[in-house]
Amino acid sequence: MSRPMSPSTGRIRPAAIAAALAALLAGCNLAPLHQTPALPVPATVGAADAAPASADEASLQAAAALGWVQSPQLREVIALALANNRDLRVAIENIERARAQYGITRADLLPGVNAQAQASRARTAAGMTSATQAAQVSTQYTAQLGFASYEIDFWGRVRNLSEAALQQFLQSQQNRRNVQIGLVADVGNAWLTLAADQARLHLARETLASREKAYELTRRMHAIGSTSGLVLAQNQTTVDTARGDVASYTAQVERDRNALQWLVGGPVPEALLPRADTLRAGVQAAAALLPVPAPLPSSVLLARPDVQAAEHGLRAMEANIGAARAALFPTISLTASVGTGSRELDGLFGGGSGTWSFIPLVKLPIFDAGRNRAGVEVAEANQRIAVAQYEKAVQTAFRETADVLADRAQWDERIAAQTSLVGATQKAFDLSEARFKAGTDNYLTVLDAQRSLYAAQQALIGLRLSEQLNRVTLWKVLGGEQAGA
Repeated sequence: MSRPMSPSTGRIRPAAIAAALAALLAGCNLAPLHQTPALPVPATVGAADAAPASADEASLQAAAALGWVQSPQLREVIALALANNRDLRVAIENIERARAQYGITRADLLPGVNAQAQASRARTAAGMTSATQAAQVSTQYTAQLGFASYEIDFWGRVRNLSEAALQQFLQSQQNRRNVQIGLVADVGNAWLTLAADQARLHLARETLASREKAYELTRRMHAIGSTSGLVLAQNQTTVDTARGDVASYTAQVERDRNALQWLVGGPVPEALLPRADTLRAGVQAAAALLPVPAPLPSSVLLARPDVQAAEHGLRAMEANIGAARAALFPTISLTASVGTGSRELDGLFGGGSGTWSFIPLVKLPIFDAGRNRAGVEVAEANQRIAVAQYEKAVQTAFRETADVLADRAQWDERIAAQTSLVGATQKAFDLSEARFKAGTDNYLTVLDAQRSLYAAQQALIGLRLSEQLNRVTLWKVLGGEQAGA
C-alpha cells in the first residue's frame, strides 16, 4: 500500500524546484568561448607561397580617392593596407569603444526604468510576537515598475560627463584618421623605397656584368702579354666591389619587401610590387600632388587630425572640470515605483492590490577631507596639460610643413643637376676608356671615371626617391589634403 504524501513533503517540492532552477541559471556563462586567433603570418618564416592579402570594397574606394597616387599598383597596395593593417584595426575598435562609452554616459541623463517581480515565502516561529502565537507561514507576491536613484542633473555633472565622453569619441575618430593618413604615407614610403632599391640592385647587376666583361677581356690581354698584372688586379677589384653591391642590395630588397608586407598586413602580390624602372620613368610615375598655395593658410594645418584630436581632448578636459565642480554641491536623486502585491498569485492583479513608493534623496557633502576639492584641482591640471598638448600639436604641424616645403622648393633643380652630372661622368668614362685603349692614358683614370659614374647613377636614384618621399610627406603633414607641388 502506498503511503500518502505528507503536507510538508508537498511544500518542499516547489522549493526544491526553485533551488534547482537557481542552480541551473547560476551555471550559465554568457562570456564568449576563447578561440586563439589564426596567425596572420605564413606557416614558415620566409615562405613564398603564403596567401596574399585581399582588400574589401570600402578600402578600394578609399584608395581610389587618393588622387595624388598615380601608380595603380601602389594604389592597390594602399587598399590592401587599409583592409588588413592591425594598427588601423585597433584605431577603428577604439572608435567603437568610445562610441559605446558615450552611449553609457548619455543614458545617465534619463532614468532607467526596470520591471521587477518577486515571490517570497517565510515561516515565523511560534512565540515570536506573543507566548500564545503559533508558527505561521506567510506568502507574498509583488510586481513593480520603477526607477532607482535617478539623479536630477541640477548642477550639470551628468551633462558634463556626457560631453566629455562625446569629445573623447570625436577624438578617437580623429586618432583613427591620423593613423590612416600615417599608414598611407608609410605604405607609400615603403613601396617607393623598394622601387629605389630595385633600381639600385638593377644598376649593380648591370655594373657587375660590365665589369666582368671588362675583366675577362683584360685577362685575355694579360695572357698574351698585352697588359700588365697591375691592370688585371685593378679590374679584379672593380668586379669584387660590384659583386658585394649586388649581394648587399639583394638583401636590402628582401628587407624592403618584409617591411611592406608588415605594413599591408599580409603578403603583397608580385604584380603589385614596383619594378626597377618605376622611378626611372620620371617623377610623375608614382606620386604627383597638386600645387601648394603660397602662402599656405594656417586653416589647412589646423584641420590636421592630430591637431583636431588635441582640440577634442582639450574640450573633454574642460567638461571634466564642470563635472568635478558639480561634486562640490548637493545632489538630488529620486527613487520611485508603482506595482501590485498580493498574498495569493491569482490575486496579484486584483482590485485593491496596487502599491507605490516615492523616495527623494538629497545628499550634501559636509566633510570629505578635501577629496572633492582635490578632484577639481586634478581636472584643472588635466585641462592645462591638454592646452599644452594642443599648442604643441599646432607647433609641430607648422614645423613639419615648413621643413617639407623648404625641401620641396629645390628638388627640381637638384634632380636636373644630378642628371647633368650623370651625363658628364658617362662622357668622361667613355673618353677615359677610349684613351686607355689607344694607349694614351693609364687604367687608373678609367677606374676613377668608372667609380664616379657609378656613384653619380646611385645618387640620382637616391634623389628621385627622396623627391617622391617628399611628395608623400607633404601630403601627410597637410593632414591628407589634396595639395602638393
